[in-house]
Amino acid sequence: MAKAVIAEDEELLRTALASLLRDTWPQLELVAECEDGASALEAIAEHQPDVAFLDIRMPGLTGLEVATAITEASPATQIVFVTAYDQYAIDAFDQGAVDYLLKPITRERLATTVQRLQQRSGHHPDAATLAALLRQIGGRASADDKPPLVWITASTGKETRLILIDDVAYFRADNKYTVVMTAEGEALLRTPLRELLDALDARIFKQIHRSTIVNLKAVASITRDDAGRGVLKLRNRPETLLVSQPFMSLFRGM
Repeated sequence: MAKAVIAEDEELLRTALASLLRDTWPQLELVAECEDGASALEAIAEHQPDVAFLDIRMPGLTGLEVATAITEASPATQIVFVTAYDQYAIDAFDQGAVDYLLKPITRERLATTVQRLQQRSGHHPDAATLAALLRQIGGRASADDKPPLVWITASTGKETRLILIDDVAYFRADNKYTVVMTAEGEALLRTPLRELLDALDARIFKQIHRSTIVNLKAVASITRDDAGRGVLKLRNRPETLLVSQPFMSLFRGM
């Protein structure tokens, strides 16, 4: 039986796609339904699915970044991007060895995609193809993005601090809140990590697993341990941070 992972941050759309897939491809087992890119990357690395349905715009890692990372983490997984983008983006997809579903997803279009997937089983787009898509679609999408955060307000005990984003070494999830780590110590931000992801500059802040986002400017070095995980040494903090093995490909070139 073929296996699949769905990654879509909007619950109604994620549920609708899962329902359509069960009707259109009864032999397909949905092994994970994820609401963000980090969870999707970890699920794909764990389950090694035959197919991954990836929304392009998700908190943290985009669908394109997840697809690029799994060229190492799960090289046999086929990719289907789910997009609401215009014809400019569709033209880019048509030039690559990937398929796409345009929102809102119709049963007829999904049936065509399923047929294509079954015919080319085991074919994954290469890293160069995905890198080109990332540049082309990412550049188009960024034109409408809001400016990234410059500062945040966080609590230290009863005190409220104003913290410049550039001074943050990393963010760590803590239930419904987020711990903010700076050279001076930690503070508590009353915003979940998942919501914070969309407001940060993705060129500078990188998710290293589902519970941690690091400021690349705060990283002194990165090494790989025997398990294939990355170990980040920070410039102004004594502790080290672990990068989950599936996320290591995102640090290629550092």
